[in-house]
Amino acid sequence: MRSTTGLLVALAVLAASAASASPADIEGTWLSGDGDGLIRIEVTDTSISARIVGSPNDDPERPTTDVRNPDPKLRDRALIGLDIFSGFRYDGDGRWSGGFIYDPNSGKTYRCKLKLLDRDTLKVRGFIGISLIGRTETWHRRAD
Repeated sequence: MRSTTGLLVALAVLAASAASASPADIEGTWLSGDGDGLIRIEVTDTSISARIVGSPNDDPERPTTDVRNPDPKLRDRALIGLDIFSGFRYDGDGRWSGGFIYDPNSGKTYRCKLKLLDRDTLKVRGFIGISLIGRTETWHRRAD
């Protein structure tokens, strides 16, 4: 009986944690999976934006504009301040789907879904077509 009670308490705590997850939990500054970009995520109503706010690496060879963009008219736009998310919807339990992520390193835009694993860990899955064909990065929260 004691182990059953313990299991029920653990399940209740997990259910409460999932129920208390809110869209705003994703807000903050994140270090990208490659460790090169600082991305600020903000929530407005039920949508999110993510803009590049800097890099922890001081490399004088780093491009400061969107030089890999396939549209020549956009190659002069600054990377700092560039919004790289669009179209996401909040699915609950720290999950976002239906969105797109722009990768300035390749100049490509991918379908994307997000999962907040805990307060400081975000899984970012970029893919083409179906989610099986893609890549997952782990982003880590930085102190604001």
